[in-house]
Amino acid sequence: MLNFEFYAPARILFGKGTEAQIGELLKPHASKVLLHYGGGSIKKSGLYDTVTASLQKSGVAFAELGGVRPNPRLALVKEGIALCKKENVDLILAVGGGSAIDSAKAIAMGVCYGGDVWDVYDQNIEIEKALPVAVILTIPAAGSESSGDTVITNEEKQLKYGYGSPRLRPLLSIINPELFFTLPKEQLANGVADMMSHVFERYFTNTTHTDLTDGLCEATLKTLMKNAPLACRNMRDYDAWSELGFGGTVAHNGLVGMGREQDWACHNMEHELSAIYDVAHGAGLAVLTPGWMRYVYKDNVNMFVQFAVNVMGVEGGYRDPDAVILEGIDRLQAFFGKLGLTSTLSGLGIGEDRLEEMAKKATGAAFDDEQPLGGLKKLYWRDVLEIYKMVK
Repeated sequence: MLNFEFYAPARILFGKGTEAQIGELLKPHASKVLLHYGGGSIKKSGLYDTVTASLQKSGVAFAELGGVRPNPRLALVKEGIALCKKENVDLILAVGGGSAIDSAKAIAMGVCYGGDVWDVYDQNIEIEKALPVAVILTIPAAGSESSGDTVITNEEKQLKYGYGSPRLRPLLSIINPELFFTLPKEQLANGVADMMSHVFERYFTNTTHTDLTDGLCEATLKTLMKNAPLACRNMRDYDAWSELGFGGTVAHNGLVGMGREQDWACHNMEHELSAIYDVAHGAGLAVLTPGWMRYVYKDNVNMFVQFAVNVMGVEGGYRDPDAVILEGIDRLQAFFGKLGLTSTLSGLGIGEDRLEEMAKKATGAAFDDEQPLGGLKKLYWRDVLEIYKMVK
């Protein structure tokens, strides 16, 4: 096990009706907030009215900025930064899923950063401060409600970059599974694939003597796989959504990755799909993850046998580990398929014409600065291209 520091200060309020407390919770921390959200769903559901009434009752003033889209855009972030400065906002309240939260984090650090906020993502600049962020979660998926990470798409350059800082961990996050009841099944499927990928990126490692975090990863994965079909069959299943909602938080608050080298190759490969083709992040991960597994598993056979047996329930002779591993990968792909997720890039509407371009951009080779992806196996642009071709 490697040395580590675990820091997860985000306060989580979980359960029915918790969103109505937002005003009193924010009152000690802010006199004016930016209410940041996506489309009209929070107004149709009545959540907007609940939130604004709570803020008003507690005497917390607010400005608002809607319009967040999946794969959140840099242009809206810059609009939010200008608005916060104009309105003297001192906290960002994101109401939505990962896209709204990531956009809120970008705004929060952009307000305090002296230059172009895109430079922070592009050059990995260490920020010194950011406005506090609070969250009311409406889509469990990204785990951004408890992480210090944010991902933004530069639509002009067709680039999607991530950034992380402990200063971006939300001050508090509200998780009420009732708010998930009206989600489309497609978003449930994409969200579960994203949560599982957050675990996979930490689970598959060459670090040894990680029994505790191995077990945490495996328990989280099995919980997600058990409850996703239940929620899919009954979208108002509070108990199933509770497991998924909390599971998404645990998957990405850092705990399951402590003391182990992490990978993140699949996320970096998928960012190219989202940046160019604007596909849903989870849908892209569901395509790439089984392909990545088949490409890299021989570099750590024992780790993949453990996954196949402990997570996917494969039984078989250990004299043929390849068969055990491939059966485990096949079962994972079948699970994604049962949720309605495609297993190919063509199923996402992605052709072969830009695969090499994406592979070179993902590794930096397109910018004459190639840096291999991954921890379990180092992937250069030709490796990434082979994985893209495997799942075309």
